[in-house]
Amino acid sequence: MNRSFNKANGMIEEDPDNRKRIFLVLIAASIILISYLHYSTNPGIRDLHNVFAELYYIPLLMSAFTFGLRGAVIVYISISLIYFPHVIMNWTNATPFVANQLLHGLFSGTFAFLAGYLVDREKRNREQAEKDRYLAGLGQASAAIVHDLKNPLISISGFARRLNQGKGDVDTASEAIIKSAEDMEKIVHDVLDFSKPHNMDFRETGITDVINEVLEYCKMKADEKEVVLSVYLPDEISTISIDRSHLLRALINLVNNAIEASDKTGVVDVMAEFEKDSLVIRIKDHGAGMDKETLENIFIPFYTKKSSGTGLGMAIAKKIIEGHKGKIIINSKQGSGTEVIINMPRDEREIQINMRRNRDTV
Repeated sequence: MNRSFNKANGMIEEDPDNRKRIFLVLIAASIILISYLHYSTNPGIRDLHNVFAELYYIPLLMSAFTFGLRGAVIVYISISLIYFPHVIMNWTNATPFVANQLLHGLFSGTFAFLAGYLVDREKRNREQAEKDRYLAGLGQASAAIVHDLKNPLISISGFARRLNQGKGDVDTASEAIIKSAEDMEKIVHDVLDFSKPHNMDFRETGITDVINEVLEYCKMKADEKEVVLSVYLPDEISTISIDRSHLLRALINLVNNAIEASDKTGVVDVMAEFEKDSLVIRIKDHGAGMDKETLENIFIPFYTKKSSGTGLGMAIAKKIIEGHKGKIIINSKQGSGTEVIINMPRDEREIQINMRRNRDTV
């Protein structure tokens, strides 16, 4: 079956048009086969012909599930036209034969109509539910964005008004306005980054360099909170095909989250290791951990219990990791901290290159 690779989320998706074509072939083949059995079997074997007639429910069911009411009706009419000459050629005025043919035509027609109607109704209900979900999500997103933009706007407006009135320290007001503008810019960038697809630029990159860059970027936040970053990196020189800038963003966000969740003078463990044909990165804090509700909704866009932030950080990180065909798992328990596990596959070519490189350096 033809499938397409979605670069935006790293998932393989089935082609719905190709699926319909396959079912169309199956429906046509089953009708032809059943009709052949009818026309090639001795008309005197009534019981066998009754079984063949019941088999027509198979293409009727497939057409209803695949094409809805319209498809089911078309297939029913097609079957009737193909089956009708057989009935005429073997027609008898016996009451059981006439009743059997009439009831079979009536029941199969009713079945096709009801099955197609129910499938169409379910499809309409599903589409309406998706629209309702989209509108609800849009409302939630709008409320979250407005809420996050409100505070820096109030700050900018307040300090600008004080400057206009000649009150307050100019340097302090300027710093506050700049800081608020930067906060607004970050919110806008987060929303735009989440809404657009990530076009990945995969290149062979040393994972040790990436982790060290992440730690360097997060060091200031860790020092401010007196949190120790404990690092374990593989001894061997190993590379992996990644989009460096996107993966950096995801990892920086995850490490910063771990620092924020840690107690003062706490420890955040950052570990990277190669396991068989994959790279595994673990980021673990020893903070308060998450409650069940937070853990279940952690990847839902705009969901957050923090006093600031859009709630897009984890959703963006998941999108980036899955764009690398990887998986991200969150293990957390209240009172025991949180561990983020990232698993990204490596292809056989990368593994062979790294094995030769490490063998040459020995």
